[in-house]
Amino acid sequence: MTTQTQTQAQAQTQAEAQALGAGLRQRHLAMIAMGGAIGAGLFVGSGFGIAAAGPGILVSYALAGFLTVLVMRMLGEMSAARPVTGSFAEHARSAFGPWAGLLAGWMYWALLVVSVAAEAVGAAHIVEGWVPAVPGWVWVAVFMSVFTASNLAGVRHFGELEFWFAGLKIAAIVGFLVLGAVVLAGLLPGQPSPGAAHLTGDGGFLPHGWYGVAVGMVAAVFAFGGLETVTIAAAECDDPARAVRTGVRAVMWRVAVCYLGSMAVIVALVPWNDPAVADGPYAAVMARIGVPGAADVMKAVVLVALLSAMNANIYGSSRMLYALVGRGDAPRALGRQRKGTGVPYAAVLASAAFGFVSVVLSLLWPRTVFPFLLNSIGAAILVVWALIAASHLRLHGPSVRSVAALTGIGGVMLFMLGDEASRIQILTTGAWAAALLVGARVRAVRRARTAPGTDPLPS
Repeated sequence: MTTQTQTQAQAQTQAEAQALGAGLRQRHLAMIAMGGAIGAGLFVGSGFGIAAAGPGILVSYALAGFLTVLVMRMLGEMSAARPVTGSFAEHARSAFGPWAGLLAGWMYWALLVVSVAAEAVGAAHIVEGWVPAVPGWVWVAVFMSVFTASNLAGVRHFGELEFWFAGLKIAAIVGFLVLGAVVLAGLLPGQPSPGAAHLTGDGGFLPHGWYGVAVGMVAAVFAFGGLETVTIAAAECDDPARAVRTGVRAVMWRVAVCYLGSMAVIVALVPWNDPAVADGPYAAVMARIGVPGAADVMKAVVLVALLSAMNANIYGSSRMLYALVGRGDAPRALGRQRKGTGVPYAAVLASAAFGFVSVVLSLLWPRTVFPFLLNSIGAAILVVWALIAASHLRLHGPSVRSVAALTGIGGVMLFMLGDEASRIQILTTGAWAAALLVGARVRAVRRARTAPGTDPLPS
């Protein structure tokens, strides 16, 4: 991009951020990111990773966590220098041109709205088990309505709700870690410490070798997705640059404790090959300890996690869609805002509506259309992370961090392409990315014809 084009883009994105207003406080920011990141992927999906890697899941999560730290530190640096609503989509645009911003923005939007649908279905399934007289689709409608209203009420109302939602979730994890530490230390009556028996005595620390660790790392990478929302939300704080710096640091260590600490407690207290672990690792631990009503307790925790993630992801998707409108990459009508609050209500409604439509598809075609949607965003976070690392390399110059991150992301993609179970996700996400790039190319050519000097998509 030319210097003039960059200056114009910066001025426009700063105007967008100001138009949204500054309603979030520092204490809200980290919790919003935690709300998007800690969901079913940790409480339920981690069971798949443990079944694949055994105790080696600790290595899987450590590697995935290290990769996440590299990406988030680069994103934090770019966002602190330029805290805008579009976050990494705007950085990609600055680094490579309009096509990169369009690809990153729409890829992330799709990831979040499909995640909203999956979380709504999961939450409804839990409540339906408690209240079987009310069908699941009614609960989906209730949840979607509540969180759409939360996002329409104003960013401060949303931030406050998410603060307490995410706080409950983190409190549950901390309680789990404390209880696990007490048992491991042999301080709980009637529960002798298993020591390292489950770490090495059930087929060894790496029962499925490094292949199992690689499969577990793929699951861990997707579980870490959602942290990027902290840089999107920072644009609506009073001091965006400071908010990004402190928010990114806070999120990284909190997630490291929650994820790595939880995995350590689980594989130390329960045999990794216990069938109950695959179904729900946290519930399996609490049942092993003898916590009364362990299954229902964990269902309640998972429900809170899912609802919190829904709330955060509707917010993140609406802000990304609003940024796409500002760049001309989405219909202008979706950029309408509520007077007085600055809430992009059209983007909120559109994101929530797509999530609800996805839920309907999951009910009508649970074995065909909805799995295709899930697969189509299966590797989306890797595409976004690759664009973040590449943007940092382009804007700030080569560094060990950017090269290491791109190498790690490329390695995960190659493994998924070679793994029969993961290949479909890489291929469908690749098809989605290719369609976006074709659309960007067509749009760039049209722009070049009407506005000479516009940067087209590279051939």
